[in-house]
Amino acid sequence: MNVRAEPLAAQSPAETAHEHDSAKDGLLGGRAELVASLSCGLALAAGWLTEGYVPAEATLWLYGLAYALGGFFTLREAVVSLWHGRFDIDTLMLVAAAGAAALGQWAEGALLLFLFSLGHSLEHYAMGRASGAIHALGQLAPKLATRRTGGTLEQVSVNALQVGDIVVVRPNERLPADGIVIAGRSSVDQAPITGESMPADKRPIDSSDQNPDFSRIADEHRVFAGSINGAGSLDIKVAKLAGETTLARVVRMVAEAEAQRSPTQRFTDRFARIFVPAVLVSVGALMLAFLVLDEPFGNSFYRAMAVLVAASPCALAISVPSAVLSGVARAARGGVLVKGGGPLENLGSLAVLAFDKTGTLTEGKPRLTDVMPAPGIDEKLLLGIAVAIERGSDHPLAAAVVRDGIERLGEAEIKTATSIESLNGSGVRGMVDKKVAILGKPRFFATEYVATVPASVTDMAAELEKAGRTVIMVRYGKTYLGVLGLMDTPRAGAREVISRLRTLGIRRIVMLSGDNQSVADNVARDLGVDEARGGLMPEDKAGIVKALLAQEGKVAMIGDGVNDAPAMANATVGIAMGAAGSDVALEAADVALMADDLGHLPFVLGLSRRTGAVIRQNLWISLGMVALLVPAALFGLPIGAAVVFHEGSTVLVVLNALRLLAYAAPRDIQAAA
Repeated sequence: MNVRAEPLAAQSPAETAHEHDSAKDGLLGGRAELVASLSCGLALAAGWLTEGYVPAEATLWLYGLAYALGGFFTLREAVVSLWHGRFDIDTLMLVAAAGAAALGQWAEGALLLFLFSLGHSLEHYAMGRASGAIHALGQLAPKLATRRTGGTLEQVSVNALQVGDIVVVRPNERLPADGIVIAGRSSVDQAPITGESMPADKRPIDSSDQNPDFSRIADEHRVFAGSINGAGSLDIKVAKLAGETTLARVVRMVAEAEAQRSPTQRFTDRFARIFVPAVLVSVGALMLAFLVLDEPFGNSFYRAMAVLVAASPCALAISVPSAVLSGVARAARGGVLVKGGGPLENLGSLAVLAFDKTGTLTEGKPRLTDVMPAPGIDEKLLLGIAVAIERGSDHPLAAAVVRDGIERLGEAEIKTATSIESLNGSGVRGMVDKKVAILGKPRFFATEYVATVPASVTDMAAELEKAGRTVIMVRYGKTYLGVLGLMDTPRAGAREVISRLRTLGIRRIVMLSGDNQSVADNVARDLGVDEARGGLMPEDKAGIVKALLAQEGKVAMIGDGVNDAPAMANATVGIAMGAAGSDVALEAADVALMADDLGHLPFVLGLSRRTGAVIRQNLWISLGMVALLVPAALFGLPIGAAVVFHEGSTVLVVLNALRLLAYAAPRDIQAAA
């Protein structure tokens, strides 16, 4: 039951349909149903209090009014279900109430409808709380923005902003769009988007970069709609339309996730489809008990109606979706996007994790530590060719070569490269001064050019690999210029996060890396990882994930959502790091950690474990109550008592699920983050 959120922008048909459903749920599950239910209770109480003191017709009129008020919304939902060929719980309750009236038990029938409608309205309210925790995100973006046009400022709707517009964000204002800082400095609270506890410092991007890629620029230059500016004023160049911002996509994806059924939920749906008809058949048989037992038809009919109430699986129907929705909502508030109940449940039952190394367990910002030219080769030539080629690559290693190479040589020494192309994850090739230049891993050259690699260059590469460096070999024309060595450092707190994952029940952690085995082993040893696999291509990582699935049954793959997409797609749960601002990562992953913060992984894993526990508790409560009430009803439990226990269990499972909204990561998780 969804709480309607203000639209962020011009909406898609799916969004419009979702809001239509939200509006309908608001009508059925909001104040109108609660008012009708309470009015039903007043009419019922008035009938009880006046019975015997006023004419019987007046008392009957009050009970009839209670029937009308308590049954209106239930009848409305039952008619819709019957129109679609479904017998659901509302139908069962109406049959039971009608049966009580037929027996002259108007008071008990009115009590049934009062408690059932009250339970429904409280259930809708509780579910609205969980859903509202998600959809409140949609109200974070301001409706107006201050746009700079030439030398003037004007207030415009955020829906009117176009990519490339310049907006001015004053201190303490919410940012209206995803964009790039081009002027001003400030600290921005990004907690609504990424879940980061501390404000992030922002500064202008280099003005020489005319067309920066929003998804790839450094975090210090980009901002997100819905985040809160600090004490400084910022000029922002709009990078995305209002309907395409990270905030809008998160709201839309989480709304879609609400409709996805978890494995347990699919089981309970199948169970209910069998159970409800079985109840109806059993109740029909119980009505005929007077043919076998020496009792009036009225007694058999009453007992059948009591069993009908006792056996209705109201609590079962709401037990799983309420827990899943609450878990997804809590994760979203913590900066983690979970795409439905399936990933949430699966994550909670995992015992094996596979991590990408670069950018996930490590900073992903390696440094160029070694420049080793071949005999007779000038270091400037080696670096100049390497920087020229790597400028055309978006790999973190390439960025390190370019950054540190320019720092050593100066911009004037760098030549221009053309026809740059990737060599399937093994290296990169391009043209410099009409000669072919190739940069790649030693393994690539050993495979493709084994007869031409000088022993001196091979020895230098082996020396660096033994020291734990990532090695790039450089060939220009037919000459080998030498090798470059780079190092990546583990993320701060990564070791503590891995330790916390073990306390949460993860027994096997595997690290997958494209770097050589020596580099992978060194990082794994530093972090306490169980095993490391180095020298892997993207398809190799996917193959290892498949092998782990065959061995372990379930496995999660944690990566950047782009290079690791094949492995993530093959895993039980794919988890993307730093997904804020990255459309590819948001689409590729089952779970997206919006901040580039490994500390959110124990949080969502602990939340999923807790969600699984709540689901199990709710199933025991709902099925246990049915198991207790049905025999009790067979042996004479009144309809009124059956209704009290039945509806009490429904409210109990919803309130139990809502505890997930208050889930807090233990202090050791927060410290690790």
